[in-house]
Amino acid sequence: MSFTSEIAKRKTFAIIAHPDAGKTTLTEKFLLFGGAIQTAGAVKSNKIKKATTSDFMEIEKQRGISVATSVMNFQYKGFSINLLDTPGHKDFAEDTYRTLTAVDSVVLVIDCVKGVEEQTEKLMEVCRMRDTPVIVFINKMDRDGKDPYDLLEELETKLNIKVQPLSWPINMGTSFKGVYNLFDNGLLLFEPNKKATQDNSITINDLNDPTIENYISKRDADKLREDIELIQGVYEPFNKQAYLDAKLAPVFFGSGVNNFGVKELLETFIQIAPNPLGRPSTTRDILPQDPKFSGFVFKIHANLDPKHRDRIAFLRICSGKFERNKFFHHVRLDKNMRFAAPVTFMGQEKEIIEDAFPGDVVGLYDTGNFKIGDTLTEGEDFLFKGIPSFSPEIFKELVNNDPMKSKQLEKGIEQLTDEGVAQLFTFEIGNRKIVGTVGELQFDVIQYRLMGEYGAKCSFRPMQIFKAYWVTSDDDKKLDEFKRRKYTNIAIDKDKNPVFLAESPYTLKQVQENYPDIIFHSTSEFKLLDV
Repeated sequence: MSFTSEIAKRKTFAIIAHPDAGKTTLTEKFLLFGGAIQTAGAVKSNKIKKATTSDFMEIEKQRGISVATSVMNFQYKGFSINLLDTPGHKDFAEDTYRTLTAVDSVVLVIDCVKGVEEQTEKLMEVCRMRDTPVIVFINKMDRDGKDPYDLLEELETKLNIKVQPLSWPINMGTSFKGVYNLFDNGLLLFEPNKKATQDNSITINDLNDPTIENYISKRDADKLREDIELIQGVYEPFNKQAYLDAKLAPVFFGSGVNNFGVKELLETFIQIAPNPLGRPSTTRDILPQDPKFSGFVFKIHANLDPKHRDRIAFLRICSGKFERNKFFHHVRLDKNMRFAAPVTFMGQEKEIIEDAFPGDVVGLYDTGNFKIGDTLTEGEDFLFKGIPSFSPEIFKELVNNDPMKSKQLEKGIEQLTDEGVAQLFTFEIGNRKIVGTVGELQFDVIQYRLMGEYGAKCSFRPMQIFKAYWVTSDDDKKLDEFKRRKYTNIAIDKDKNPVFLAESPYTLKQVQENYPDIIFHSTSEFKLLDV
């Protein structure tokens, strides 16, 4: 198969949602259709009765939430689909943001009972920043929820994007009968506790055909006809280009836990979702069709399998062809590396691959060479843009509760913060370590994993820190003077860059006024200016 056709058959997307909207359940239904798994786990009342495929970390199984991005590959109707299931919990938003740099489109899951929630709005802001195409799946239609018209209006108002229904529900809750697919004029009937199959699907070329009343009541049929007439009067015919330009979000209705409406969503997705897209770099836009290989690391996971203490870097391939055992150039380290056992994923399961193409996500076993944002190329020197670290929201000092395990604690916190879920800042005087996160839950996860994976006991001491700012200056002497005068507020990040830890907005403003030659950066992306 030619290089061009390999690119054309790939789709790489993420599923995003507010916690408990049904994101992980929908992920598994996709995998069922792709034949990648035979059974799915069930997440009910925030407790996992049978652990889901994508939530493999022990703490995820206990809490019933996703706290790390899972990468899964499956085949469907000739397409090679890379699906990234992201954390829904707001405390792990930064992991989700970075994951969105590695995909070409997203499926946004909405709970029909709760509608658009706070985390949903934040995730959509990131999608709009990157002009990422979005398909919306309104889930849990077998429950009594908000009126479909109200949900469409809420989506447009709160998410600031035009929407267009490509399927429409027939009632909801206990009287939910199914959905009508406007994309291909199909009627899909719903039976409680029964999986949607081809037998439930009826093609209706004309809604005025009276045979529709053999399947649903005349009252429901009349209401469906009214709804579809209204929708077709309000909305223009579906414009695929507007969707690809992130100006329009198609909307589907269904029930993930009942596997209902999911196949219709997947069928439409493979028809309209974008193939692998280009990525901006420090020299030019890198296109998938470029013949030479390039890719970037968007995630690192230590101890994916605690028994083997492995560390895996997740690499999104952007151009050219990745090949096993071929030497590639690590731009930041300025050295060539080859990979004897690159893998593709299905949750915890890994399979060694010989090659991969733009759009694919591969796992590279790593002994500490990679950091998030690193670029691999076939020799050229450039870095991919748009994968910065942001200032954390909460800062706590790491306290060693077992001095006999100091080495294990040191190694553990280094490796876990390499994953990007939290950031590590170190005061050079006294070697005090400060962990910064987006939310409190991350401290629980770090503490749990340090004990479970490294045998290191720790606690966290709260600190009065407002924000972290990376500091630079055009005058090295002025920067050195600033660091000397403000040493109690200066720490270094994992790349040895100086960071000013501001105690309050007032402190920050005062310091900025007193030191006009110092530049305060709110993200770490300033580092790319040096390339």
